[in-house]
Amino acid sequence: MLIALLPTPALASGVVDNVNGIALDANGHVVRFKALLIDDEGKVEKLLPGRYEEPPPPPRKKRKKNEPEPPSPKRLDFKLDAGGKTLIPGLIDAHGHVMGLGLSLITLDLSGTRSLEEAQAKIRAYAQANSGLKWIIGTGWNQEQWGLGRFPTAADLDAAVADVPVWLERVDGHAGWANSAAIRAAGVTAATKAPPGGRVEMAGGRPAGVFVDKAMELVQKVVPPPAPKDRDIALERAQRALLATGITAIADMGTSMEDWQAFRRSADRGALRVRIMSYAYGLDNMVTIAGPEPTPWLYDDHLRMGGIKLLLDGALGSRGAWLKADYADAPGQRGLPMIPATQLRNIMSRAAMDNFQVAVHAIGDAANSELLDAITELSETYKGDRRWRIEHAQIVDPVDLPRFAQFGIVASMQPVHEASDWRMATARLGEARLKGAYAWKAMLDNRVPLAFGSDVPVESPNPFPGFAVAMSRQDAKGEPAGGWMPDQRVTFEAALDGFTRQAAYAGFAEKRFGSLVPGQRADFLLIDRDISTASPTDIRATQVLETWIGGKRVYVKGP
Repeated sequence: MLIALLPTPALASGVVDNVNGIALDANGHVVRFKALLIDDEGKVEKLLPGRYEEPPPPPRKKRKKNEPEPPSPKRLDFKLDAGGKTLIPGLIDAHGHVMGLGLSLITLDLSGTRSLEEAQAKIRAYAQANSGLKWIIGTGWNQEQWGLGRFPTAADLDAAVADVPVWLERVDGHAGWANSAAIRAAGVTAATKAPPGGRVEMAGGRPAGVFVDKAMELVQKVVPPPAPKDRDIALERAQRALLATGITAIADMGTSMEDWQAFRRSADRGALRVRIMSYAYGLDNMVTIAGPEPTPWLYDDHLRMGGIKLLLDGALGSRGAWLKADYADAPGQRGLPMIPATQLRNIMSRAAMDNFQVAVHAIGDAANSELLDAITELSETYKGDRRWRIEHAQIVDPVDLPRFAQFGIVASMQPVHEASDWRMATARLGEARLKGAYAWKAMLDNRVPLAFGSDVPVESPNPFPGFAVAMSRQDAKGEPAGGWMPDQRVTFEAALDGFTRQAAYAGFAEKRFGSLVPGQRADFLLIDRDISTASPTDIRATQVLETWIGGKRVYVKGP
């Protein structure tokens, strides 16, 4: 049962008592407590080391004439006995796509398919069940998961649906798959040139059906966008999914004007529960939405646009990640730099000039090196607490790892990507070039702020598999035995820090929420096990029983 999308109730002071409380102090160290006191502003008043006890009434004594009545002990509006359940801070996804998640939940989703044939059957069934659609739109395909050994083609898609245009984005959002009807509708022919930073897969001199990175725009320009009412429904569905998995705040990486308007509509009617740290998709959205400077925190710390999100390269799965040397499994290809060097610096400078935080997607080792160079140059001009964010930082040349410790750089990384990618990464690069891959422990050893997230909807928003992978370097099947590059595992304390305090820090929100220190918003979870003592396998199976945001219960797990 979800209570999230109701009008906001009045704030009330209270206590959540009899808990196995696990939180972090200001230095990221675990603290234990038995009760959580919430003030009448929905903030943490105190963590109690023992059970809550009612304060005794003041002693009765004879008062002098005109002496005021002594104040009565503060009465709480509610008391909850949690029955010894484990309470942890609300978890924060440092890198996700809120509207992308919501739209994936209301359109065709291929993320669970395990073969091309299964995907074709699902596409065919979806088309039959939605016969009035002018376009079929969806996400989630992954040729690596299908074991296909190649990209799918327009002919593969035509075999499922040929009479309606179909456009399906790859699971990572860095490639799109079109059927012949969609290619015709977009006017793409053998003579069409891919834009810089993009690649059109070809076969027999004609577009084969897959468009990589910037080339996706060739088809996307004719794909009908979601209507505002569809975005509102998608946002509601996204919130349900996030709250049910314990996500109380998320950095939305790539907010469009249409997304922002949906966020505001939700908040205006009291339905926005998840806290959104918004990063505009490019300069145009940044200026249109926020104007001359980052917005203030709105709706009791539920929404703020504080930065800009840029894409420097693509992804490993589509061979769009920009590498220093050729792909081991595709000689002659090194991926796609999506922003020229001078333009990258100009855009970053333009944003930094108005005090927007800059977050840049960089997956390949060439992209990470180029971004580190740009930050080094810009830091000569833009001083102070900038917290330059490098999103993903997946494949890093070992010589570049120490450079992350400079200029206040934040490494925003997603543990579940390692579990999904380790086989593919080995095939794409070969083992010798992976010494700096998914290097979480190296970041911590270099004292780099390390914020964890999921990249939802590329991966599930559920953060507990992220904990498990961070601590074990193993996937859901326990592979590989002993963990992949196990020296990069981190402790439970570091994993919790990455999904709470550091994720808040990465969004300039650490004084508002993330740690349950007194004065912060009372965002917390009740869960079904003590994850501080559980094995990574057990942590993966954690169930969220209740989600509280700002001292209000917004989700309760159903029977």
